[in-house]
Amino acid sequence: MLCFDLLCIGVIVLISINSTSFANAEWVTCSGIVPMRYRNDKISITDFGGVGDGVTLNTKAFREAIYRIEHLRRRGGTLLYIPPGEYLTGPFNLTSRMTLYFAKGAVIKATTDTEHWPLIAPLPSYGRGRERPGGRYMSFIHGDGLHDVIITGENGTIDGQGGVWWNMWRQRTLQFTRPNLIELMNSRNIIISNVIFKNSPFWNIHPVYSSNVVIRYVTILAPADSPNTDGIDPDSSSHVCIEDSYISTGDDLVAVKSGWDEYGISYGRPSHGITIRRVTGSSPFAGIAVGSETSGGVEDVLAEHITLYNMGVGIHLKTNIGRGGVIRNITVSNVYMENARKGIKISGDVGDHPDEYYNPNALPVLKDVVIKNVWGERVQQPGLIHGLRNAPFTGICLSNIHLGGARGPRDLPWQCSDVSGAAVQVSPWPCSQLTSRQQNGACSSSF
Repeated sequence: MLCFDLLCIGVIVLISINSTSFANAEWVTCSGIVPMRYRNDKISITDFGGVGDGVTLNTKAFREAIYRIEHLRRRGGTLLYIPPGEYLTGPFNLTSRMTLYFAKGAVIKATTDTEHWPLIAPLPSYGRGRERPGGRYMSFIHGDGLHDVIITGENGTIDGQGGVWWNMWRQRTLQFTRPNLIELMNSRNIIISNVIFKNSPFWNIHPVYSSNVVIRYVTILAPADSPNTDGIDPDSSSHVCIEDSYISTGDDLVAVKSGWDEYGISYGRPSHGITIRRVTGSSPFAGIAVGSETSGGVEDVLAEHITLYNMGVGIHLKTNIGRGGVIRNITVSNVYMENARKGIKISGDVGDHPDEYYNPNALPVLKDVVIKNVWGERVQQPGLIHGLRNAPFTGICLSNIHLGGARGPRDLPWQCSDVSGAAVQVSPWPCSQLTSRQQNGACSSSF
């Protein structure tokens, strides 16, 4: 029997979680933020001529199915079922009160015909495309101004077939910024679960100007050398929960953002209330990141029970002059990392600028950061914290952190400048700017 009923997701979840990785995690979830809805009205992509042979272009079928959902407005919304097979399609928009449901063995693949990919306006908090001036290519699956949207199923796959886009980036032939795999703008009450995301052209999952977003039990995959394939980037969004997922990409696994220099300052929408827990992954860049685009501010971020392998940087908070914005109340705890270039990096000189009109006097504020209960093996450099001379980082608390080196000639000591705070039970011992506060293994609540 086909698994239309979303109640069957509980069975799939048990199969998806690596119990060994999360054995010591306190089992708290965000499932109550957005309710999982049952849809009485169910349709299949095959009802609209969809063909899962991997060759037939199904763009018309997807757009007609979603048009039907949008305009018939069935009570309680509609579930669009994707049966087993490979469905090649161009990009398409979702609509409110719908569930996009992937059966086991269902794959939707983005067309590699990039010449006819639609263009959309730049995000106002970025002022231009992130890579190129002007507009940007529409995400493969897109939504704007939506509510009550669920993307879920039996671990089917969304394949962006990003290779053609990565080559354009490498060859410097891109005319506009590459498309995300999924972008939901100005939306609320979103659930993304039990889906595999593969080979995104650019960032994978990008909730922007959105609220009440739950992303859980997802797998995100891209080669380590794929450029800018961030896993999940909450951007000027609030009440976002990311949990119980595996991410292995060519860039940051999770990066919290809020706009770029003068455009983000003007738009003025922060990211806040972000929870990240029980995430496992690997990347040549960062595991848990804040920034570098933080001009609207980032507040109240909790990341806990994170397991990282083969990383560039385990934990990375990053900003720059011209960003402005306030980064504060960031807590990262219970992190295990193995084989990392740097364990912890908090830096004020990272990231480029959209244009020459940024204000060099718009200095970011970074304060009240707690990083605790971190264990690392084969970490070449335990930490680097470089604030800005005219905007030092303050209230940095490091507690119960043990980052073992690779025991080779490339091992480096901590480096710090323009920072103040405290360190308790940290080895190797960090910089002198972080004074010792012996309070039962925790930093003082005031600095």
